[in-house]
Formats: sequence, C-alpha cells, structure tokens
Amino acid sequence: MGLFSKKNSDTNPSANPTTSSSLKIKVTNDGAAYTFLLDGRLDTLTSPGLEGKVGEVIDDAGKLIFDLEKLDYISSAGLRVLLGAAQAMDGKGEMVVRNLSQDVRDIFDLTGFSLMFNIE
Repeated sequence: MGLFSKKNSDTNPSANPTTSSSLKIKVTNDGAAYTFLLDGRLDTLTSPGLEGKVGEVIDDAGKLIFDLEKLDYISSAGLRVLLGAAQAMDGKGEMVVRNLSQDVRDIFDLTGFSLMFNIE
C-alpha cells in the first residue's frame, strides 16, 4: 500500500478527541493548485490525517502548497508525509513549502529537508 493509498478515515488517530496532539488542516484550491494550511502539531498522531487529505487531491493536483505558518512542531512522521507528497508530484507538478516558523525551519535545516524542498 503506497503512502497516498485510500485509507479508512476511521483509523485516523488525530480524530480522537482524547489525544494531546492536534492539527487543524484547511485545504483550499485554485484550479489544480491545492494549499494545505496547517495549524498545530504534525507528528505521529496527526500525520495520518494530513496524509489522507493529500491522498484525496493528489491525482488532480498540479501544484501542492504547504503553508506552515501556524505549525508549532513537525516530527519525522510529518516530514515523511511531505516527502511522500514531493515524490508523488515529481514529474507531474510542483510542491512548495512556505511560511516556516523558526522552530520548524530549524528541524528542516537539521534534517536536510530544507535542501530537498522549494521553501518560500
């Protein structure tokens, strides 16, 4: 099963209100460009929710934009979702990551992800 294979949304741990992690995901689109506004923490508990949202639009997307202005934290699980999105867009469109807070930028820099993505 691939990273963006259709999954049952009932298995999404971020939908559980008792978890301490939370991530709000707002998706907007302008033609084939989809923007994901992330607010909260992108970690092991919340990354399946983002993965599912990306999976819903990836076939129609010509451009993916991840706006991380309100993202407080990103774990390796969150980085994996972004990497999977970039790989899915390779050869078919563009992916942009924008508005990184200093804490999130530090994680991107430490992991080398700042060299892998188009960051605005």
